Amino acid sequence: MFSQMTWIWIGFHIFVLIMLALDLGVFQRKSHAVSVKEGLIWSGVWIALALLFNLGLYFWRGSEAAIQFFTGYLIEKSLSVDNIFVFVLIFSAFQVPARYQHKVLFWGVLGALVMRGILIGVGTALLHQFHWIIYIFGAFLIFTGIRMALQREEDNVHPEKNPILKLVRKIFPVTENYVEGKFIVKQSGKWLITPLLLVLVFVETTDLIFAVDSIPAIFAVTLDPFIVYTSNIFAILGLRSLYFVLAGVVDKFHYLKLGLSVILVYVGLKMVLIDIFHIPTLLSLGVIALILCGAIVASLIRDKRLQQKQQDKHEEEKVEVKS
Repeated sequence: MFSQMTWIWIGFHIFVLIMLALDLGVFQRKSHAVSVKEGLIWSGVWIALALLFNLGLYFWRGSEAAIQFFTGYLIEKSLSVDNIFVFVLIFSAFQVPARYQHKVLFWGVLGALVMRGILIGVGTALLHQFHWIIYIFGAFLIFTGIRMALQREEDNVHPEKNPILKLVRKIFPVTENYVEGKFIVKQSGKWLITPLLLVLVFVETTDLIFAVDSIPAIFAVTLDPFIVYTSNIFAILGLRSLYFVLAGVVDKFHYLKLGLSVILVYVGLKMVLIDIFHIPTLLSLGVIALILCGAIVASLIRDKRLQQKQQDKHEEEKVEVKS
């Protein structure tokens, strides 16, 4: 017979699969451009489900586990926003029609769930076996945070340089255009892959890179594999709908990437100092929330000032024309 924890793991995965099936098989059965309103509704659904799960965790395992989950969820959710910056550039580079973007993101998320599950399992096993690896994770996060602060968004997307895409193009013939949202088609008796599959491959490889950067961050909060995994999964499940909410306004959050880099450096320092100075999870939650809110508010203030400057310049040009 299975243990109680095994049934909980099974139940969680069944829940995730049911929600994904409802999303793709019922609500997104036909390819269409997802509106901001639809994205907001689904974002609200995923966030509400995460909070309900967090509440259940509180009654099941107590306040410390609930705080760990919420802190991990906030870290992964905020870092997943950086994925959105890159997804916008990927879809722009490949000129993906709006009505096909949801399908790519859906299968991209499905692949991400599998890859992150494997990485979390490996990371948890290594940390339990070799405690000193946590220092390597911490140093890696500090390096990643500094690199993120110095890196431009344009540096992240170079389809022509991606080795996996180069390999795929050499092995399989590719259609010139998108074919009704399909990944593989049969033309003149031959099977060909479409550019949409190349986009999916690029999204998956990009997410794998992000996962290697972000997953060590949650180990600074807890080593409990269930909390690490579930908080990560809930953050990823809401990524797709969040993309359609933020895709058109990511350029307004100028300081968000800087805020994310500060969070990574903070979490990395927390891991490096774990055996010297213990930072309470609740304090970490407050610090991370403060950094994230500060970056968003600063970005909105900057955007408002830029708009005001443009408006003033426009008014000055109108006055000059009249004179």
